[in-house]
Amino acid sequence: MSRTPWWERLQAQLRREWNDLTTVNRSDRRWTMPFCAALASGLPLLVGVWFGHIEFGLISSIGGLVFLYLPETPLSHRMVLLLASAFAMCACFALGLMSQFLPGFHVLVLTFIAVLVSMLCRFYQIAPPGSLFFVLAAAIGVYTPAEVLDVPLRVGLFTMGCLLACLIAFFYSLEALRQKPPQPIPPLAAASFDFVIFDSIVIGGCVGISLALARLFELDRPYWVPVSCLAVIQSLSLRAVWSKQLQRILGTALGVVLAGALLRLPLDPWSIAAMVMLLTFIVETMIVRHYGLAMIFTTPLTIFLADASYLGHAPTADLLEARLLDTVLGSLVGLIGGIGLYSPRFRQALGRQIRRLTPARLRD
Repeated sequence: MSRTPWWERLQAQLRREWNDLTTVNRSDRRWTMPFCAALASGLPLLVGVWFGHIEFGLISSIGGLVFLYLPETPLSHRMVLLLASAFAMCACFALGLMSQFLPGFHVLVLTFIAVLVSMLCRFYQIAPPGSLFFVLAAAIGVYTPAEVLDVPLRVGLFTMGCLLACLIAFFYSLEALRQKPPQPIPPLAAASFDFVIFDSIVIGGCVGISLALARLFELDRPYWVPVSCLAVIQSLSLRAVWSKQLQRILGTALGVVLAGALLRLPLDPWSIAAMVMLLTFIVETMIVRHYGLAMIFTTPLTIFLADASYLGHAPTADLLEARLLDTVLGSLVGLIGGIGLYSPRFRQALGRQIRRLTPARLRD
């Protein structure tokens, strides 16, 4: 049996990659969901601008991201799950914020949070975005400068953003359930050691390594490195890991160009709030259709949400370059971690050691 020439295999692989990059999936997501997600992130900003404190609105708007955890199950189940997610996001933000007062422990704190929330999301089968925004909240908390007396205020602002998102989700759910019957509540599958514990430890370890590398390279705002790492490595197959990191890097590169164009506009606090709402609507419309296209708009969105306080105080080119480097570094660490995560030899070697350190009742 003749073997296929290497150049034909290369052409077939390139065609496959091109198809993955250019395929736009169909979705039945109605416009009301992205609209309400935009309200959850944008209304706190509008309130902050109204009272002359956009920095307070920015903290609350990040809490508004909890809206994205709303499932399509019956009303009672979806609200309980959303409120639990809101509590978890508040806890992650608070832990990240308090870790500022423990110099040298940032990496350990974020690793612990990433491991714990990954275990919980896998055990309770939380749909995408999974543990992503919990770690994002913690990472932003770690690198949001604050004094001791600022902690209660910032945690309170974040909590109010989460509660507003839950309120919006309640009224959105009333309308959505009129248009479409709810999906049944999925039964909890048996929690395997490999899926819940082993995978979560590897994922959390890679998140910690990515942050350690960001600190080693002395990146200005390194919180986006572990977030990019987590977004890539938590994919459910090695092929998905590769595809996601490629689309994330390419999408971010194009998103940096878009962000540069937007930052040249005469922006004031009101226009920043409007931009956040518009970009959120576009991202939530596109994310279920094409991940790479959504990343083009996610890049300026995250700059407005997380870096708005730096706008005008640092060169725009430095900010955009830092965001691109953060994404590339985090995605590459996530890719390497994904290769190990789906390698049978790696799983067997490391899994044996983790099982030895795990209580017997958790191994089965």
